[in-house]
Amino acid sequence: MPVHPRTRPTAAVAAAVLCTALALGATACGPTSDDAKPTKPAKPAEPAGPFGDLTGSQIVDKAFAATRSAKSLTVDVDLKTAVDPTKAYLSLDSQGRCAGTLTMGVDRTTELIKADDKNVYLRFDEAFLREQVKEESQEVQDATVKELRGRWMKSPASDPDSEGMLALCDLDELLGGFEQGASGIVKGKETTIGGQPALALTEPGEGGETSTVYVATKGTPYVLRIVTKGGEEPGTLAFSQYGKPVAAKVPAAKDVVVVED
Repeated sequence: MPVHPRTRPTAAVAAAVLCTALALGATACGPTSDDAKPTKPAKPAEPAGPFGDLTGSQIVDKAFAATRSAKSLTVDVDLKTAVDPTKAYLSLDSQGRCAGTLTMGVDRTTELIKADDKNVYLRFDEAFLREQVKEESQEVQDATVKELRGRWMKSPASDPDSEGMLALCDLDELLGGFEQGASGIVKGKETTIGGQPALALTEPGEGGETSTVYVATKGTPYVLRIVTKGGEEPGTLAFSQYGKPVAAKVPAAKDVVVVED
């Protein structure tokens, strides 16, 4: 049977009301009797968010350090530069292996395999081959396409022409634009990237450019995505497949053309 309000002591009712009003505050509520046992001090509130009280700069530094130390990963690149937009999908590891595709402009696609630190194998599509010999006669263009289409061109990884292609196989190169200890990085909302929970952190740049880094909030705090808006090189870098082997197998000799120095 419910207790009639008039049967409750006035002091007890006041205490209950006060306790409700201060439920979100730091005041502890308990029995008002003089012989009641003292209550234990309230525990300090836990820092909010998946990274506690770390600053945006500290979180980003931690994420880049974790990403650079990854044994392997896959990067999906979409750079919307005004001169020559670039797309790439490459898997790379800490042993120097790298494999995937690069597309320059609208349709010039190159397949890339780097199985070690010595050589790189490139296979160009017809659009790319014709672009390289566009100043030549039609006869030369057709002969070049006939000889090289479907075949891999082998060259030293140290060759200047190869180094340009291999820039996206270098994590330090990919993440080199982000300085350690950068100030002004703002924590954003928690979201999901590729099915993984993540925290958005935004860094303002010069000339209206901003970069938002999405960091995994569960497990190792890897970088999952970097979105740059404004500036000269807007675009997206997406990182996935952490720890998975890189399929960088040397092509069969019959399919390889050796590029002489």
